[in-house]
Amino acid sequence: MAHPKHKVSKQRRDKRRTHDHAAVPTLATCPNCGATVMYHHVCPECGYYRGRQIIEKEA
Repeated sequence: MAHPKHKVSKQRRDKRRTHDHAAVPTLATCPNCGATVMYHHVCPECGYYRGRQIIEKEA
């Protein structure tokens, strides 16, 4: 097994991890009802996606 020959400093370790973080989801407004929706997802408020009703919502 490989063993570290020298201690890896906190600065060097953290520099390697700069890209390891959660991405903020891109949000859009629903053209049908104006609610905030994630891209490529059905609107949870009205049930529309790309101009078509996908989910029947109760009025």
